[in-house]
Amino acid sequence: MYPVGATSVCCAVCNAVTAVPPPGTEMAQLVCGGCHTLLMYIRGATSVQCSCCHTVNLALEANQVAHVNCGSCKMLLMYQYGARSVKCAVCTFITSVGGSTSTTDQKLNN
Repeated sequence: MYPVGATSVCCAVCNAVTAVPPPGTEMAQLVCGGCHTLLMYIRGATSVQCSCCHTVNLALEANQVAHVNCGSCKMLLMYQYGARSVKCAVCTFITSVGGSTSTTDQKLNN
């Protein structure tokens, strides 16, 4: 949050200074896949780089994504529609999300 009329804002976590978008700009948010920091970005962007860990996150519109709980740690995961599985960034478990229900989830040993 920042005061009305501010031209820039300094992040309390990483001290990065970011220009404030013009009034009326539609904003969206996502959780960084690398460090789990909540990121805000201008709606319509295709990717967002985290200023804390520098991970480049894919920014999808709400109608392009779905959610599922990880089959191991139960963390809420977001994935692109059409994906057959999603890998949890927390525990690396792969949860099947599409196709046959007989597909077995796997734990990756990475």
